[in-house]
Amino acid sequence: MPEAPHIEVKDLVCAYGDYLVLRDISFKVKRAEILVIMGRSGCGKSTLLKHLIGLREPREGQVLYDGNDFFAGSEKDRQQLLRKFGVLYQGGALWSSMTLEENVSFPLEEYTNLKKSQIREIVDMKLSQMGLKGFQSFYPNELSGGMRKRAGLARAMALDPEILFFDEPSSGLDPVSSKRLDDLILNIRDLFNTTVVVVTHELDSIFAIADKAVMLSPQTKSMIAIGDPNDLIENSENERVTEFLSRKGGRYMGGA
Repeated sequence: MPEAPHIEVKDLVCAYGDYLVLRDISFKVKRAEILVIMGRSGCGKSTLLKHLIGLREPREGQVLYDGNDFFAGSEKDRQQLLRKFGVLYQGGALWSSMTLEENVSFPLEEYTNLKKSQIREIVDMKLSQMGLKGFQSFYPNELSGGMRKRAGLARAMALDPEILFFDEPSSGLDPVSSKRLDDLILNIRDLFNTTVVVVTHELDSIFAIADKAVMLSPQTKSMIAIGDPNDLIENSENERVTEFLSRKGGRYMGGA
């Protein structure tokens, strides 16, 4: 039997009350595959991400992990699935009053029975993997934007998640820091066999890391493309897709 998709979305409808955001969303993600959710501002990228990580329940449709419907299971089942997730929000979402060591320690203290010495060892390893060795006692406001993102990634990786979710990871970063973060995402996938879902509109990142990309449209409120972005830019018959992927400068500056 073929392996079930690590993530599968079936006929998803996303809405806020009476306001429809997305409809007819269906795609599959293999284990250790990097999926990029892309599109212009206002197309529903972050809304879709919230449904994937369980922050919002769909109006219709399913979100399945290894064949298990996230929203159909019990609260205990959902909590077990959530333990397999790591999330990096925009800006890193670090607690400003806590050092990097305390930030990365928090999920380990909350969800494991490890001794303090074991937690400290894991924290040192995670920060070192992100190029932050020696910064354990620093506070977030003492770091650059790129360093805060990498510290947030260290915290997201603390429990060795099977799936990593990123919300606009390159937002606010200079090109060098952005490329370094892209390289980290690729290394994590390769080293830990991690499945990765990234919300972004940054062209450089899309072409650097995506095995598969899903494009959302604010006009149709649906998915208008899926596939390798290198194939989409060459072969898509949808002008919105080719226009989006062939922008100059790599950054979309328009509105919804």
